[in-house]
Amino acid sequence: MTNLTLRSLDIPSIHKFGIGFDTIFDELLRATSAQNQTNYPPYNVVKHNEDKFSIEMAVAGFKDGEIEVEVEKKQLVVRGEKATDLNESKEYLHRGISARSFTRSYVLGDYVEVTSALIEDGILTVTLERIVPEEHKPKKIAITYNK
Repeated sequence: MTNLTLRSLDIPSIHKFGIGFDTIFDELLRATSAQNQTNYPPYNVVKHNEDKFSIEMAVAGFKDGEIEVEVEKKQLVVRGEKATDLNESKEYLHRGISARSFTRSYVLGDYVEVTSALIEDGILTVTLERIVPEEHKPKKIAITYNK
């Protein structure tokens, strides 16, 4: 088996394979910058069909108003800010349920929109749907023949 190593990147040769890929490197940098995260809280990504997905995130212990979901510049950001209770009178012998704050972000593809966010039984479910506008869907072009 042969190992191939990329020793140089010939940018002009890439343009002969595609038109309109000028911002591909910006997209790659944006995608990789979002990967510098911890694994908390745990999550699942569920594919329902070709155009509908959901992210299920374990957020047990967070109360109403402590979780925020927002979309900015093709990036879904979920933040959990646990309110600290200074008057807490409990003495824990073991604390296995995490009470820490978190920020988790996901890069969204083209035309992917967040359609809903719901917390049920300690699971936050964010539903995503790919909604492609009619003008961007494939279309057949009629060919006219001159005789």
